[in-house]
Amino acid sequence: MERASFGTLLISVAFLAMLACSVALVAGFFGTLHPAFDSFSHFRVHLAVLMALCALPLLATTFRLQAVVALLFAVAAFATTLSFSRLWPVQAAYEARNEDRAVYKLLQMNLRYDNPTPKKVLSLIGRTNPDVITLDEVSAMWATELGYISSAYPYRILCPYPNGIFGVALLSRRPFAAGSEARCERRGAMAVATVDFGGIDVDVAAIHLSWPWPREQYWQIGELAPTLSSLGETAIMAGDCNAVPWSAAVRRVASLGRLTVMPSAGPTWIRIKLPDFLRRFAGLPIDQVFSKGGVTIHSATRLEDTGSDHLPVIVEFSLRLERQKPVDEHETATAAMAQTGRTPG
Repeated sequence: MERASFGTLLISVAFLAMLACSVALVAGFFGTLHPAFDSFSHFRVHLAVLMALCALPLLATTFRLQAVVALLFAVAAFATTLSFSRLWPVQAAYEARNEDRAVYKLLQMNLRYDNPTPKKVLSLIGRTNPDVITLDEVSAMWATELGYISSAYPYRILCPYPNGIFGVALLSRRPFAAGSEARCERRGAMAVATVDFGGIDVDVAAIHLSWPWPREQYWQIGELAPTLSSLGETAIMAGDCNAVPWSAAVRRVASLGRLTVMPSAGPTWIRIKLPDFLRRFAGLPIDQVFSKGGVTIHSATRLEDTGSDHLPVIVEFSLRLERQKPVDEHETATAAMAQTGRTPG
């Protein structure tokens, strides 16, 4: 009798847990209506897996119909995240290299403001030798540490955040474009510089968003709108968005900057005290890469742990000259006649 009661209790708990997961999953699809709903979207993969696990034992009970529906919904919800991952790059897929174009590297890192192993970070930079580096959580400690590589990366801008912790920075081996001026967003959540890549000017930006609702992320994106919309026609931006690529928050950032979100390199964040293998398997993919114009992204790869709660991401990309504005027919005819020595009639 007691065993039967315990079994009934387990079934009831599994059903209620399955129901709770389904409500949270549904809410996550309505992130554009309110940022509170979008907060659920960040855990879409976790909720889908958990709901499926709760539904499986219910297939052998009187709740089998509800369990089947839940399983189908879990699979459908999980599938919506695949177009933003390397497993199934449907929308903004990586492009193969063209041997005629130079390949550049961008290193994206959330340093963590109190990282106990800063020398690991500097060692990684030395080994990967990126052309440009976008950095988040640049505290006063990091301003000192980054000074040690100033000869290798002389072109830089550090943007302090009001709390002294969440600042961003942009370092470059390549010169900033002549006549341009690197700039910080008013509160230090974005750094932007026009970098000269062998004669092609590219706006490179580092971004660091706050946590989702009920924290200030939604309002912060609104404050960043002028800086995002000011990015040039060819640009690449990377940073810790504290939001997954399928969230309304990331889509809003991309829309404001007229940018494309690239497929995620994979989970990059988990609580600092949890093991690295768990981060790579069950963490959140919140470090994003955006691009537009003449930027062609070839790959984005997670690197080894450097003492932060985020994994570094190395991005390989090439540049192409944008097609020039076509001249009108009269100009074309005039140019052709000039070459043959004739004058237009």
